[in-house]
Amino acid sequence: MKTKQFMEDLKSKSAAELNEDLVAAKKELFNLRFQNATNQLDNTSRIKEVKKNIARIQTVLAAQKA
Repeated sequence: MKTKQFMEDLKSKSAAELNEDLVAAKKELFNLRFQNATNQLDNTSRIKEVKKNIARIQTVLAAQKA
C-alpha cells in the first residue's frame, strides 16, 4: 500500500480503530522479530516497514488528541 493512501486511511479512522490497528501492528512486529531470530524470515525489510507504520499510526493518534 502506498504511503499517501495509508495515511489517508488512517486519518479517516476513529481513535478506537487506530488503537486496534496499533495493537495488530505491534503483534505483527513481535512475530516478525521472532521469525528473524529463528532464521525463518525471508523478507527482513518487512520489519522496517511495520515499524514505520506503527510510528504513522501513533502520529495520527497524537494529532487527533491535540
